[in-house]
Amino acid sequence: MRPLVLLWACLVLPGYGTLVGPKEISGFVGDTVSLQCTYGEALKTHRKYWCRKIGYLIARCSGTVFSGEYGQEGRVSVHDSPWELRFKVILRNLTLEDEGQYFCGIQRLGLDDSFSVSLHVFPGISRPTTQLDSTSAKDTSLVRRSSTAKSGTSIPMTRILAPVLVLLALLLATGLAALGSWVLQRRKEAQLTAETERKEKLQLSHSYQRTSELDLQGAFEVSRQAFLW
Repeated sequence: MRPLVLLWACLVLPGYGTLVGPKEISGFVGDTVSLQCTYGEALKTHRKYWCRKIGYLIARCSGTVFSGEYGQEGRVSVHDSPWELRFKVILRNLTLEDEGQYFCGIQRLGLDDSFSVSLHVFPGISRPTTQLDSTSAKDTSLVRRSSTAKSGTSIPMTRILAPVLVLLALLLATGLAALGSWVLQRRKEAQLTAETERKEKLQLSHSYQRTSELDLQGAFEVSRQAFLW
């Protein structure tokens, strides 16, 4: 039972992953917004990505953009700065259709390290897009534009469901094993009962046969005595 508890804690408890960043960002139609996600030294060489969250029970990624030499697809770009242990996601020319749930994540063996980000887009007059460069000062100003950004972590639905499925599978296996043991025991009891009944019938048959032989012998003896008289 203890390994199951440890597995649940590793997969579900907040703070297990080293990736952190804003939980919400917002902007007006036509704006350019950005967010920064920081990570631990162990994830320095892993690929970073940004994707739209789809699905309800099991969350999946759609339109994934990875960091790399270019790290840009359409209006979305992902720039990794391993020496600073952070990567930045830039969303340009926002539209109302962009509003929704997204994943900021890092590829890992097994489950990715990721958290959910809510993007809110408000209708309004489009404003000129702010030009961005790689200097830390402008990076800081761009992060501040997301005035409603809240630092925190969010757990993807897959990370919550995985331990539940593991526990259900173990409970099912335990139930099947118990059922098989019970069926086997009942079968042995039935075989033992049948064997006992067979032996009792055989003993009754032998007893009846012996009684019949004794009766015949008695009758023969009576007939012989009567003949002699």
